[in-house]
Amino acid sequence: MKVLVINSGSSTIKYQLIEMDTEQAVAAGRVERIGYDDAQHQHLVAPGVLPHKPDGYEFREVAPVLDHTAAIRRVLAALTHREIGVVRDATEIAAVGHRVVHGGEKLTRSVRVTEEVKREIRATFDLAPLHNPANLLGIEATESLLPGVPQVAVFDTAFHATMPRVAYLYALPYVIYKRHRVRRYGFHGTSHRYVSRRLGELLGRPSLEGLNVVTCHLGNGASVCAVKDGRSVDTSMGFTPLEGLIMGTRSGDVDPGALPYIMAREELTPAELNSMLNKHSGLLGISGISGDFREIEEEMERGDSRAREAFEMFEYRLRKYIGGYAAAMGGLDAIVFTGGIGENSWRLRGAIVRNLAFLGLELDEDANVAGRGERRITTEGSRASAWVIPTNEELVIARDTLATVQEAEPAAIPGR
Repeated sequence: MKVLVINSGSSTIKYQLIEMDTEQAVAAGRVERIGYDDAQHQHLVAPGVLPHKPDGYEFREVAPVLDHTAAIRRVLAALTHREIGVVRDATEIAAVGHRVVHGGEKLTRSVRVTEEVKREIRATFDLAPLHNPANLLGIEATESLLPGVPQVAVFDTAFHATMPRVAYLYALPYVIYKRHRVRRYGFHGTSHRYVSRRLGELLGRPSLEGLNVVTCHLGNGASVCAVKDGRSVDTSMGFTPLEGLIMGTRSGDVDPGALPYIMAREELTPAELNSMLNKHSGLLGISGISGDFREIEEEMERGDSRAREAFEMFEYRLRKYIGGYAAAMGGLDAIVFTGGIGENSWRLRGAIVRNLAFLGLELDEDANVAGRGERRITTEGSRASAWVIPTNEELVIARDTLATVQEAEPAAIPGR
């Protein structure tokens, strides 16, 4: 059975076709600059899929792509192409799973897409104005081209729906929460869910029952999640993805009182302040060099003091969150690093583990620096363990899609 996974943005669609018997992506790609005459389509076929191209195949094409429907049409054409297609026709696609960033308080697990579900996604547009409208465009475009094929929505916020009220409420007037649902929702949920579940498999305790785990999704966007007994009980991102850790261009935690002060002194509009916090802060703002952690490390090695300060601030904020979550859960059994920074920066991982030695972590220097891919980076004698686990959000979406369509009837919206 094959499941098509779609991540639809405002001008980009990323996709994978996953063979669920083996849980392998047989093809993947992206369509960029949707709405322009010079849109770009990259399509990859995995090695071993096509007998006449055993090493895999890649093509790139530049052509007009006017809207999301045209983009999905190109995706389906590539997947079913006479020479390099991986399915004979679209009927081999059993279901489509869609990444949706925000489910609000009602969409707290993966669901079959119905008209009611689409209405609820529209109701969250003001909570995720940059993402949810584009996610819904992808859903509706796919529905129009694959009528009758089950569509499933998988929400980034869903994994964090288990947070207790003490973790997700803000200390604002309660009426603000009641009227406008201003609260902490958390994001990166599919990634935190995947790596925590994978850790359970590696430890031989798939339910994670009795374990206190902190998962660290570290990329241009970054968040930390406290996972107790396999459930998210706290996470660093909040009402928006701006809260929490320092990120590539996002500020992370800032005293709210500083914001009207800055607006008045710099004569900023709300839109300009929002742009400053999301696009011109974080590692970029501190270093003045880049929001790319690789460039920060390179310049730090060359002796740039602001790059070093950006690195140290990032490490400090991350370490503080991990320690706080260990306190909140009553202990720490394991840390997981994932995402581009988490998987590739041995300097950052080493600094974190060494500075958290008081929690029972003992770094295995060789495994941390020289190892590759999924591995433990603490010694066998370490009381708590630290791991590198590459994330696979698309596989989470595909698994949820398959499980959801195998239910007898489309599930009702939770909370209804």
